[in-house]
Amino acid sequence: MLFYIFAALAILSGAYMVLTRNLLYAGFSLLVTLLSVAGIYVLLYADFIAITQLMVYVGGVLVLILFGIMLSSRVHDKSVVSENVNTVWGPTISALVLIGLSYIILKSNISALPWLQTADTTVLNQQKSTVQSIGIKLMTDFVVPFEVASLLMLIALIGAAYIATDNQKV
Repeated sequence: MLFYIFAALAILSGAYMVLTRNLLYAGFSLLVTLLSVAGIYVLLYADFIAITQLMVYVGGVLVLILFGIMLSSRVHDKSVVSENVNTVWGPTISALVLIGLSYIILKSNISALPWLQTADTTVLNQQKSTVQSIGIKLMTDFVVPFEVASLLMLIALIGAAYIATDNQKV
């Protein structure tokens, strides 16, 4: 039951985000969408992904988007609204893609896939967190890609700090 509530909330707030003309309302609708997706992750026993969703997307990216909208949207006491230029083609193509994907999903025999028949169902019965096993895998099997990713993020942070300074010499 909770899955259907979170799924309906994600779909409705996502549709409102796409259809509204007010950018601030679209940003807050994105907040509801991301929170409901995190709720779905919790229901799927993917606690690490749910916390990552909350910290990265809701805590970082969305706050940055909302601050950007709020700081730049007030021009001469008018809020910035987006212009809907594809009011006919956008919903038509979206509806056709939704119908096509729904048809493909309903006609395919998903339960007959071989990797789903031999899936390990012990994950559903465990009560401990998956963060410990992910941490062990990151520090043993995937330590080199983990360190390369952290080095790339450090380089991006240094580059962003350099670009943000005013004392550049060209």
